[in-house]
Amino acid sequence: MAEQKWTTVIKPKTNLFDLRLRELWKYRDLIKMFVVKTYTVQYKQTILGPLWYIISPLLTSGVFTIIFGRIANITTDGAPQFVFFMSGTIIWSYFAACLDQTSKTFASNANLFGKIYFPRLATPISVVLTSLINFGVQLLVFVALVAYYAISVPGTLAPNLWILAVPVLLLQCALLGLGFGIIISSLTTKYRDLAVLTGFGIQLWMYITPVVYPASMLSERFRGLIMYNPVTPIVEIFRHAFLGTGKIPYMAWGISWLVTFAVVCFGIVLFNRVEKTFMDTV
Repeated sequence: MAEQKWTTVIKPKTNLFDLRLRELWKYRDLIKMFVVKTYTVQYKQTILGPLWYIISPLLTSGVFTIIFGRIANITTDGAPQFVFFMSGTIIWSYFAACLDQTSKTFASNANLFGKIYFPRLATPISVVLTSLINFGVQLLVFVALVAYYAISVPGTLAPNLWILAVPVLLLQCALLGLGFGIIISSLTTKYRDLAVLTGFGIQLWMYITPVVYPASMLSERFRGLIMYNPVTPIVEIFRHAFLGTGKIPYMAWGISWLVTFAVVCFGIVLFNRVEKTFMDTV
């Protein structure tokens, strides 16, 4: 009798650094399915549907313009207030969405994880890709606004070649959000309080990131401190690329990448450890 050949062999992970990235690639169709599912369910039974991707940053930028631009009179380094606030809003929103949604990985998918095997990292990765679609729509609107101001009010904006670095900034945003998100997700399997604190923490984090103000308005001491925030260089470079405001914080960006790699590596290791036993605690 011929020996039977198995199409799939499921083995226990031998160590914490067994990432099985090749296995993730084999399940790429499942990741695509998760992206489509998340994208369609997110705005199911809403009147405006995907239009909220456009309306949300416009409304947020409008509120910031009124409160921080007109009432608080915060400087925008010479850039039109609306596009200044929108530049910070859309890049921050992408990072915040990656962090917030991936932080709910275990809690949101407990039933699915208990029924069928697949690489658990597929779910947070699908969240990052779904958020990237939302960002892409918002970026198109933002670019249209930048083009309008650049043409109608010459000299107010100075887009430059740093726009070519935007994909790198998005990659870093995704990795940073994914890393912090899966760390929180892993910890919330035992400490449910973290799930409650995550939303508050993201809001607080936004205000220590130059989203509604330029880093240039801070004193040298506080500007130095805020540059240790790994998201600060991303926002500053993104804003400089499209608006020409501020300067490129090269050293801070390098440190930010080191933090990003450290967070992602630690997050994946912790995630791999927790996924073995999380069904007993979630």
